[in-house]
Amino acid sequence: MTRTSTTTALVCLPFAGGGAAFFRQWAATVPAGFTVLAVQPPGREERFVESPHTEVAAVVDEACGWVLPRLDGADRVVLFGHSLGALLAFELARELSRRSPVPLARLVVSGAPGPWQPRADGITGLNDDEFLARVEGLVGYVHEALRMEEMREVLLPVLRADVQMRENYQAEPDARLDVPVTALRGRDDDLVDAASCRQWSAATTAEFRLVEVDGGHMYLAERPDLLRDALVELLDDRPVRGVE
Repeated sequence: MTRTSTTTALVCLPFAGGGAAFFRQWAATVPAGFTVLAVQPPGREERFVESPHTEVAAVVDEACGWVLPRLDGADRVVLFGHSLGALLAFELARELSRRSPVPLARLVVSGAPGPWQPRADGITGLNDDEFLARVEGLVGYVHEALRMEEMREVLLPVLRADVQMRENYQAEPDARLDVPVTALRGRDDDLVDAASCRQWSAATTAEFRLVEVDGGHMYLAERPDLLRDALVELLDDRPVRGVE
């Protein structure tokens, strides 16, 4: 990874059930010129005593208030989100484009169909075992801690709230950005295919790119370092190690 003379604030939004710790580990390993701002919604990690949000708008409003004062000294802002985090990043990008004095340079969405594709089946009201089975079928991944009875009561409310958030979400029909959008996916992802990722091209009036990297739907959990490096390469305008 090379050094960059541009100061970039890389704002990261968590996937369903995830938290900021996943992205905070990058802080010591990104090149000079990059600052990682990992958004932490309520209900997880150090905010576990707070009630989780069930509406995208609530997360975005709070996240915007947290991000804005932390952009001092940045030359550009880039947003990243995976799965549910992609929708959060999209809506936060729309809000920051209106309110931030620092230009929004790019939105990077990962493992998610375009924002206008609805979730097919509601699973919010299922019992715990059925709910977790359906989540695993939908995302291909359930954290091992959720299989431990003593951890479920801590972690399950957040995951349920995130699923409800996704099921409640409806993008505005004419929602568009005027900044470049890149969609990332694992080339072996059997949950979100390339055609679904290309739907993001309709979310921008600027450049759109689809980039495929090694792995399945949760490629970022398997090799978070590869995702970090791919983002840095992308933002430095270098070829990403993947198939575009």
